[in-house]
Amino acid sequence: MRLKVISRSTDDFTRERSQDLQRVFRNFDPSLRHQEKAVEYVRALNAVKLDKIFARPFVGAMDGHIDAVSCMAKNPNHLKGIFSGSMDGDVRLWDLATRRTVRQFPGHQGAVRGLTVSTDGRILVSCGTDCTVRLWKVPVATLMESDDGSDNSSQPLAVHVWKNAFWGVDHQWDGDLFATAGAQVDIWNHNRSQPVNSFEWGKDTVTSVRFNPGEPNLLATSASDRSISIYDLRLSTPARKVIMATKTNSIAWNPMEPMNFTAANDDGRCYSYDVRKLNEAKCVHIDHTSSVMDIDYSPTGREFVTGSYDRSVRIFKYNGGHSREIYHAKRMQRVFCVKFSCDASYIISGSDDTNLRLWKAKASEQMGVVLPRERKRHEYLEAVKNRYKHLPEVRRIDRHRHLPKPIYKASRQIREMTESARRKEERRKAHSAPGSIKNKQLRTKRIVREVE
Repeated sequence: MRLKVISRSTDDFTRERSQDLQRVFRNFDPSLRHQEKAVEYVRALNAVKLDKIFARPFVGAMDGHIDAVSCMAKNPNHLKGIFSGSMDGDVRLWDLATRRTVRQFPGHQGAVRGLTVSTDGRILVSCGTDCTVRLWKVPVATLMESDDGSDNSSQPLAVHVWKNAFWGVDHQWDGDLFATAGAQVDIWNHNRSQPVNSFEWGKDTVTSVRFNPGEPNLLATSASDRSISIYDLRLSTPARKVIMATKTNSIAWNPMEPMNFTAANDDGRCYSYDVRKLNEAKCVHIDHTSSVMDIDYSPTGREFVTGSYDRSVRIFKYNGGHSREIYHAKRMQRVFCVKFSCDASYIISGSDDTNLRLWKAKASEQMGVVLPRERKRHEYLEAVKNRYKHLPEVRRIDRHRHLPKPIYKASRQIREMTESARRKEERRKAHSAPGSIKNKQLRTKRIVREVE
């Protein structure tokens, strides 16, 4: 008689220390596990429920300004430093790790409307309604620095007085030039007290300006005449211009796809464009119930964050029509500026209630040190959720968000108005001659015309 005996080496099962985990061998033959999909579905369902339980996106608030926060800027060389400017002319450098003020930059006599940092992270440029552009030396963002503004580094390196107020500023991604937005687009150099070049297309005020991350000589602007313009520093005239039905408040380029940019509009939507084809939006991002005031892309280029007049912050996928996350607080008022941190882990928002707020980019992400086994567990649960995200129960729990009552009521009203307009259009088309009324897509409906 033949006997089959299970033989295992003792060395494979002997623990070196009492704290070591007992080694377990598993047979991964799929024919032995008939309930594999059912078990993974339950794990995916539990994972999305746990995400809701552990969703604590708010990290903390940074208070110190005495007026509304109007603009912010990131330092590309220091991960935990953020600059903020307020409507009373105060400019501050914050340490995100401790949420404290590192340095103040006094000098502006009016509202600070634009902040930007040079590529090497050494020069801070600020501008405002007092018709001045000020250049500052950036200190290292450490708590060893004083915040009383008594040292010499709190004095500006240069002050340039101009003939009109400024509404925005942006620095080249790779170069020594920066552009200011006002009555016209002015191009400045660090070592010159006068603009080296100026662009003007129409007589309306330019409200925002952004340099392209891939092509240093290309920049996009938005103006109060509802236009979005593309300028090339190598040309003496502007390149292209598109006029929309409502005003654009801010523009952000996709850092991973520099030919694409997204515009934050007054109608509560964001429009993503390809700079090579401005007569049609690539994607329309809807969810806000009021004007979108600011927008900023993640360094990965896969997501962007928006701040709105409806007192909320939303995170969108670069190709998604609806937001994947909404952040709000009882005391947070109208959001004027938002930024992704340089490591894409956090979001900073500045609002009308004089506070900066720090949020997690992933609401349920575990803060602090994550052990390797915990990280593998998180990655496995994320993969399981992604595998079963199309199922109704998983999708319903994953999409559910608690909304403040004003936003909930406004969203319902917008849906009713949209449905009513759709029914009206269908009836008008049904009672008109065939082909006389053409349906306009949402991606082209808000575009008035393109000017070249």
